Amino acid sequence: MTPTYRELLTSANVSAVHLEMRDVYTVESEQERIAAWRTGHRYDPADRASWWRPWLDLIAMTVDRGVDVRRARIVSEPISEYIRYSHSHAFTNVAAGEGLRWLSRGRASDLALPGNDFWLVDGCLVLFNLFDGEGRPTGVEVSEDPGTAKLCAAAFDAVWDRGVDHQDYRPV
Repeated sequence: MTPTYRELLTSANVSAVHLEMRDVYTVESEQERIAAWRTGHRYDPADRASWWRPWLDLIAMTVDRGVDVRRARIVSEPISEYIRYSHSHAFTNVAAGEGLRWLSRGRASDLALPGNDFWLVDGCLVLFNLFDGEGRPTGVEVSEDPGTAKLCAAAFDAVWDRGVDHQDYRPV
């Protein structure tokens, strides 16, 4: 059975890392927030209650348990509208305790990367996020294959090592 993201993160004991490699995500639940962003809405750093809930609560709870939660994003530059939107509110992820780095796709050319975005929990369970060509989610695949987990861990670490911390990344 495929775990929910809540189950995935609550099962983590040591680490939960997420690699994102797409320039566009067309997630139905985000369309209203993207539309508001297009018209000028921005999250207020001082108004935490208005941020994306319950996701950020789950991240904070996971980090509070001592789990290292990190996300790395490989992005094309100049960045897409979706990545510009995502970058504009990513400070909320960092405030919740998630480490976040950005890597220009041009600096990732020589890295061995899996074909799909993924979450890797405790270095052994991989949840691949699958999308169609328009960025719509089509499902997930779960793997506990040690070779797959090793590939994903190496890919994440390589991207993380080259990535720029969120507070220092200036979108092009």
